[in-house]
Amino acid sequence: MGVRPPSSGDDEEPDSIEFGIAAVDAHLRDSELSFPATKDDVKAEIGHERIPYDVHGNDVPLGEMLAEVPAETFDSRQELLNALHKPFEAYRRNNSNGVVAQFRSLLPF
Repeated sequence: MGVRPPSSGDDEEPDSIEFGIAAVDAHLRDSELSFPATKDDVKAEIGHERIPYDVHGNDVPLGEMLAEVPAETFDSRQELLNALHKPFEAYRRNNSNGVVAQFRSLLPF
């Protein structure tokens, strides 16, 4: 997932804020990990990385999210990202600060 931050009033195009599996994907693209890969391969390569799980920058170690994935091997980057989607969504829901925080997480500011 990615959300554009609020505009600062200049004409520059703002960067997007990556969180959840979009942030994992960015780390995967910068890594040396190749597929197929095991869960241990992923942990060794990027499991220590802290991944933002919401637009506010709250983060969680990727290794913690991998522990919630039942699969032990991933044939492709997309398969890994698909497997991580539900754990990230559940973590975001369970670690928000109520209805207001959940609503704010949907807004781009």
